[in-house]
Amino acid sequence: MEMENHNKRRQSSQEDLLEDDRSLGCCGWALVILAGILAVLPPFCLFSVFMCFKIVKEYERAVIFRLGRIVDKKPKGPGIFVILPCTDSMVKVDLRTVSFDIPPQEILTKDSVTVCVDGVVYFRVSDPIRSVANVSNADSATRLLAQTTLRNMLGTKNLSEVLSDREVIAHGMQSTLDEATDQWGIKVERVEIKDVKLPIQLQRAMAAEAEATREARAKVIAAEGEMNASRALKEASLIIAESPSALQLRYLQTLNTIAAEKNSTIVFPLPMDMMTQFMKK
Repeated sequence: MEMENHNKRRQSSQEDLLEDDRSLGCCGWALVILAGILAVLPPFCLFSVFMCFKIVKEYERAVIFRLGRIVDKKPKGPGIFVILPCTDSMVKVDLRTVSFDIPPQEILTKDSVTVCVDGVVYFRVSDPIRSVANVSNADSATRLLAQTTLRNMLGTKNLSEVLSDREVIAHGMQSTLDEATDQWGIKVERVEIKDVKLPIQLQRAMAAEAEATREARAKVIAAEGEMNASRALKEASLIIAESPSALQLRYLQTLNTIAAEKNSTIVFPLPMDMMTQFMKK
């Protein structure tokens, strides 16, 4: 709340300064009137047509300076408008969204792991007057601030958070950049983390850890399968023990399976009753 009040007071003070700056004084108004008279005089009117009439495109706005002071609170455009020669100067501002790549940054995470991270930022000019009057180069300032913000943001995160919480990190960067560039008339629309490059030794260690985890999980699954199979065999043996003819049927089914395959194995069926006689002796 205090921060919002401070921003409002700061904005109102800036508007007061702009209001004071528009007072040109006696000499200033004299020069403006002289420039207007020269613009309409016959010898100079042909040249003033090319100097006075300005055109800005739909995606552009013009900030007018008269004797070094901003003329209006709102920028001019789009379309055609008139400025005074010699006393007025114009600065065009592009309102389209600009995207730029954050160069790869070597960052030390919270758990002391060095990673290389890059990203992309989308921003646009929301207030042309602030972008001209409050900062010398809004585009360059936003690019440099994005690099330092990325380093500061990822320096407080662990490696696992950097790899899994990219969306949260991008949203936090967007909020931080948007708050910092508001006084420059810049609106940060979107921030994305493109790639996180890990050292080769760390990649090998993580791959070995993942492989060991998968092997351990496979062994557990195989052991569970053996346990289930042993239980099924135990139940089958109890059923066969209750009916001796079931073993003979199973024997014949096995012979049928062997005969279905094209092999050179010869199987001589032996009645199970003969085996039971030998087993009794």
